[in-house]
Amino acid sequence: MIRFIYNLFWPIGLLFFLPGHLLKMIRRGGYRQKFGQRLGIYDRALRARLSRQRSTWLHAVSVGEVNVALKLANALRTLEPDLHCVLTTTTTTGFTLACKNAPRWIEVMYTPLDYWPIMRHAFSVIRPVRIILVEAEIWPNLAAQAHAHRVPLALANARVSPHSERRYRQFRLFIAPTFRLLDLVCVPEREDASRWAALGISRDRIRVTGSIKYDPAEFDNAQRSGDAVTASLEDAWSTPGSKHPVLFGGSTHRGEEEILAKVFLRLRQQFPSLRLFIAPRHVERLREIRGQMDAFRLDVTLASEAVTHRELNADCLILDTTGELQRWYGIATVVFMGKSLTAHGGQNPVEPILAGKPVVFGPHMENFATLA
Repeated sequence: MIRFIYNLFWPIGLLFFLPGHLLKMIRRGGYRQKFGQRLGIYDRALRARLSRQRSTWLHAVSVGEVNVALKLANALRTLEPDLHCVLTTTTTTGFTLACKNAPRWIEVMYTPLDYWPIMRHAFSVIRPVRIILVEAEIWPNLAAQAHAHRVPLALANARVSPHSERRYRQFRLFIAPTFRLLDLVCVPEREDASRWAALGISRDRIRVTGSIKYDPAEFDNAQRSGDAVTASLEDAWSTPGSKHPVLFGGSTHRGEEEILAKVFLRLRQQFPSLRLFIAPRHVERLREIRGQMDAFRLDVTLASEAVTHRELNADCLILDTTGELQRWYGIATVVFMGKSLTAHGGQNPVEPILAGKPVVFGPHMENFATLA
């Protein structure tokens, strides 16, 4: 009954949220590429490739989850050398990153909308043998189709923050039937296991496995690939006998860039050679952030320009590329973690920690309380 109501009101909800979602897609760019896949429309070549294999379906919402999914896929490949995967993602930034980094045995696609005729058709094309959802991305029709086709359904890296738990509890009547369709829930910490159990997941289906994001192997690879970038920047932003210290704002949210700029200008009175790096969580805010820095009369350059110009004299560098944040932390002197001042919950600080950088943050790191 719950799923019937969900599908009944799904078109109405789509019309309500569609304008804002389309605006966000336009800002991020690339929304026209393979847009039909979101509606379950697949070209003949893709259908032919998928018909020749039985795939493990990995779903990852955006950039961070895509990185986890790729790491998980590679680990599974070591256990199953003939493994083939389908990796679906929701955002254009996640899709771009997946296409860039996925090996040939992973088919990258956009996530089909969770409306029952669309999802049913997607299942007939993908024909998964198992489904792994990265973190807590659970959709009723996807879960129902997996159950109907007897396809095992698992969550990986299934972290649940206290805020998310409270939100789930409010709608438990509606989400409990979907949660009961999960065959396995792999969580980073014991606290997550307790929260999932409180939401109705049977204890025997929950495993505490640690966080895939904490695996340093990915960082080592990213660090090696970023050595040339770091060396180039250090060379370009150094004066004879010294290097510029860098205040790095990682995954910043609206309002935090202005606070960082004010702090930067105050620190510069004591450290005249200090530079400011800003890596916004949402790249589509680039123009907005650049305007804010201009208001502070800071000379700004973009990361895409920095790797091609030998001489840099800018006060502030804005990272305008996606999926490369990890390798840029090597240039930082100190890192501020975003979403901890003007937005609640915080961003994951594990990457700068693995880079050996001191990390500072605001009062709101509820989502990563253990690390904070």
